[in-house]
Amino acid sequence: MIHELAQILVDLIFDWGYLGIFIMMAIESSFIPFPSEIVLVPAGYLVSKGEMSLVYIMGSAISGSLVGAFVNYYLALTLGRKFLLKYGKYFFISPQTLAKMEAYFKSHGHISTFSGRLVPGVRQLISIPAGLARMNKTEFAVFTTLGAGIWALILVVLGYFIGANETLIHQYLKEITIIIFLFVLIVIWIYYLYQKRKA
Repeated sequence: MIHELAQILVDLIFDWGYLGIFIMMAIESSFIPFPSEIVLVPAGYLVSKGEMSLVYIMGSAISGSLVGAFVNYYLALTLGRKFLLKYGKYFFISPQTLAKMEAYFKSHGHISTFSGRLVPGVRQLISIPAGLARMNKTEFAVFTTLGAGIWALILVVLGYFIGANETLIHQYLKEITIIIFLFVLIVIWIYYLYQKRKA
C-alpha cells in the first residue's frame, strides 16, 4: 500500500520534471521524511536514457534539500528554541544546555552538519539542533549543500548505471550506505585528531 502510494506520488512528481524533483527533495529534507532514493535513482536512469539533464537534476535536488533544511532550521530557531527556553526544564533541558549546544555548533557545526547530511535517518534531523543552537546560516547552507550534494550525486549515479534493476539497487544501496557511514566515521575521527592536536 505504502509502496504503491509512493510510486503514484513519484509518477506525479516526474510529470512536473525538475520542479517535481525540487519539491520532493524539499519535502524529504524537511520535517516530512521521504526516501530520496525513490526520486533520484529513477532520475539517474532517465539521464542514462537522455531524457533528463544531470546538471539540472543536481541543481533541483540540492536546492530542494537546502530549502527543506532551512524549514527545519527556522522552525527550531523560532518555535523550538522559544518552547525549550520556556518549558525545557520539564524535559531536563535547561537554558545552560542550550548555551552549551550553541557553543558546540559555533565550533563544530560545520562537521556535524556535513556528516549528518550523509547519514540516513539523521539527514533531516541535523537541521533541528543547528537551528536551536543558532548556527551561522552561511556555514549551515554551505555544509548542507556539500553533504546533500554528495548524497544526491551517489543516488543519481546509481540510477544512471543500474536504474532499471530494482534488485541491484537495493543491494548496492545497502553497500553504499555502509561505505558512507564508514566514511563519516573516518572524517569525524580525523577531525577529532585535528582538534586535539590544535588544542
